Amino acid sequence: MSILNWIRERETEGQCTFSVKEVQSAFPSMSSGVLQNELFRLSGRREITSVHKGFYVRLPPRYKDWEIIPPYYYIDQLMAYLRKPYYISLLSAGELHGAAHQAPQRFCVCTTLPAMNTSENKNPIIFWNYRQEIPSQLLVQRNSETSMISFSCPELTAVDLVQYSQYIGYLSRAATVLAELLECTNFAKVDKYLYDFCSTTAFQRLGFIMDVILDEQKQAAILYKNLKLHGKNFRWIPLSKQRNMKDSDSRNPRWKIIENTQIEIDDI
Repeated sequence: MSILNWIRERETEGQCTFSVKEVQSAFPSMSSGVLQNELFRLSGRREITSVHKGFYVRLPPRYKDWEIIPPYYYIDQLMAYLRKPYYISLLSAGELHGAAHQAPQRFCVCTTLPAMNTSENKNPIIFWNYRQEIPSQLLVQRNSETSMISFSCPELTAVDLVQYSQYIGYLSRAATVLAELLECTNFAKVDKYLYDFCSTTAFQRLGFIMDVILDEQKQAAILYKNLKLHGKNFRWIPLSKQRNMKDSDSRNPRWKIIENTQIEIDDI
């Protein structure tokens, strides 16, 4: 059996990805050099593509003319190969909730530390961000073409957009996506672990944006009440972590936010 026929056989069984180690196991008599040359040849023919060091995806006909295969197609299998928990996050999660506003240019994946040794040359479309742990009770699952994918619930997505706004275009971009995402959020019914898992400062900034920028006073009031019930104590913080504070900056006493930047919402 050739490597291509082996790949095709796996494909008929619903397995669209494979690792170099699996190929080596299936063809133990094949030298490493010959194996690598064959994988290189199949990549050149667009039969397969490498999306991570030592990990390949079988390209179905509909994706052969695409420069980059959508990560939704293989992300669950890739993370299983890496043996790391994950969730699709930030703008990519917003898109799954119908709140992308504009299609994100990179596919955002959150996983656990330590950071992985990844190369943008190998897969420039995936952006990795990291947490100490992955909160399974705050994730949503959905069928993709090949498997189940995990992504952050609307409420965790909202907090992440603010907490990691430096990765998506800062607070104005976050607020623009939040304007649509808040149609899906329910901070009264979200799993209570959210309030222990996320930072108080991220909640303060989110509450301020909801309350003052987006006129979502009802949801902001629910968020404020739940934060107080969970013993969250606010301290004065700047709205933007990237800008210095001035004595002339306005202050919001409810959320203890020093308004050291202007947030502008794009037309939706």
